[in-house]
Amino acid sequence: MASGPPGLSRRPRPRRIIAVGGGKGGIGKSMVSANLGVALAQSGANVLLVDVDLGGANLHTCLGVGQPTATLSDFLRRNKAQLEEVIVPTGVPGLSLIAGAQDALDAANLKYAQKQKLLRTLMGTSADYLILDLGAGTSFNTIDFFVLADHGVLVMLPEPTSVENAYRFAKAAFFRKLQQVESQYGIEDLVEDALTTREGALRTLHDVLAQARRKDPAIAERLERELSAFRIRLIVNQARTDADLSVGAAVAAAWKKFFGIEMDVLGAIRYDDEAWRAVRKRRPVLIERPDSAAATAIQGIATRILALDGPPQRSAP
Repeated sequence: MASGPPGLSRRPRPRRIIAVGGGKGGIGKSMVSANLGVALAQSGANVLLVDVDLGGANLHTCLGVGQPTATLSDFLRRNKAQLEEVIVPTGVPGLSLIAGAQDALDAANLKYAQKQKLLRTLMGTSADYLILDLGAGTSFNTIDFFVLADHGVLVMLPEPTSVENAYRFAKAAFFRKLQQVESQYGIEDLVEDALTTREGALRTLHDVLAQARRKDPAIAERLERELSAFRIRLIVNQARTDADLSVGAAVAAAWKKFFGIEMDVLGAIRYDDEAWRAVRKRRPVLIERPDSAAATAIQGIATRILALDGPPQRSAP
């Protein structure tokens, strides 16, 4: 999805990075992250889950892993020099975990140098899939991790407030992407205008591209190609009715209409008492009840992601 911060594109990196975000808490992001990690590991991939919800880490609980003695806090504070020192097994073959910060009140507010260190180190891991379970909301730290990913997965509930928050999250991610490429295309003034709240300011990709074409049609064409590759992947969680199942397509259509770029609907996860019971038992539903409706839906989502990525490219012997 994104080339990442300067200098990172030339480093060894995971085959694919998946960032799971959402507009608010309580929507099941960690449940999706944990079970998606299980599903990809069960497919034969080497998966590293990282709890980047630095203000409310609970991914280890979703996996039934006890409170790790070393967490992301230890790496960021340099109590542990290597990221490998804070990686713990999950009991699922092929799936490892880095637990989130637990003890620092200011953990959610990473300093710039800390964020860059974490980004560089995560990009250097050799997993087939690196899954980042993000905090809720649209802070710069959260959005930067989301934009970095090959697959920015946006989780939402089929409820008006969640739909509104998801749209706000997608819009924030889009404009953050614009900020990251503005100097490359010489559109700093257009991005500043798009981000302002004054009346008549630019609001959508259509607006930005129209202004860019007036400045330089060739640059506008390159910018349009790059931004068209910015494809948010949407998951609707806890769908109870057939109408709920269609909410994802409606959100994607609205996004296409107003921003002119596609949003991929990975699927919907039906509300399932088995998933609720698995959470209460601190077990991934794919392990506890692999035949349940929720587990089947998540397996389908993992299959779609694998299809998007194609077969892994192995190094020649």
